[in-house]
Amino acid sequence: MRPPSSKKSFTLVSCYIGSGVMVLFIVLMLAAFLIHSLPAWRGGVWDLLAGTEWYYRSEKFGMLSMIYGSAVVSLIAILFAAPLGIGAAVYTAEIAGHRWRMIVKGIIELLAGVPSVIYGILGILFLREWVRRGFDLNTGDTLLTAGLLVGVMILPTVVTLCDDALRAVPRIQRDAARGLGMTRSEMIFSVLVPQAGSGMMAAVLLALGRGVGETIAVMLVVGRQDNQLPASIVDFDKILEPGQTLTSKLGGSEVNIAFGDPGHWGAITALALVLLLGVMVITVLGRFLVHYAEKRGGVS
Repeated sequence: MRPPSSKKSFTLVSCYIGSGVMVLFIVLMLAAFLIHSLPAWRGGVWDLLAGTEWYYRSEKFGMLSMIYGSAVVSLIAILFAAPLGIGAAVYTAEIAGHRWRMIVKGIIELLAGVPSVIYGILGILFLREWVRRGFDLNTGDTLLTAGLLVGVMILPTVVTLCDDALRAVPRIQRDAARGLGMTRSEMIFSVLVPQAGSGMMAAVLLALGRGVGETIAVMLVVGRQDNQLPASIVDFDKILEPGQTLTSKLGGSEVNIAFGDPGHWGAITALALVLLLGVMVITVLGRFLVHYAEKRGGVS
């Protein structure tokens, strides 16, 4: 039999090797995208990031409209999923009985396992038509439709992680609130939700990290129209028009067309690099909030 210290050392070495491999993979992935995108960055970093026109036949590569589309879709998704997800988590964690909690959790887990292409088809069948009729539009393929669809897709993740954050609040907090004569609603919204706030914010960000990288479902309902930018920061009409996101651009046929053309391919890989860095920042921020909540005792 192997000594316990030997087992511990083997486990520790395995963890270090696994972590090292993952870090190396991330570094190599970033390096690959950076190297392939150099021809595009050499034309001007600001011109590429803030350029308003994307016409590959004219060798104009400005990704601002796609960054705008991704940001709008993400914002709509958060505004839709966060209130519903937090409300559902409060119900499952603090209000529902054990039987109903198991039913709701089962439904949520089932929804989390649905393939994104199925969500996309459902978006075509129902959501796109609702948006078209509700806003009297010529087409329901809009940034709003894509944002709502992504919100539906990340909702199970928000519910699950927020439920975990609420249930991780120490029982002594509940007992103290009841001892002070608080009602259930007062205990929930005055004690538990603030205590689990960092964990729930992290839940929303981690769910958003998944939503930002969503491709297939967004492609099916966003309209995929380039160069769609608002006239001003307070112009919201563009969310009711077809648009383009980083993922829908990268998932289209232009990727195949670009391969072999250094300038065009460089712009495409620059899009991928920006998307990857954005998802990494959101995920790291979410993990930081989880760590902060753990230190406060809000998340176990």
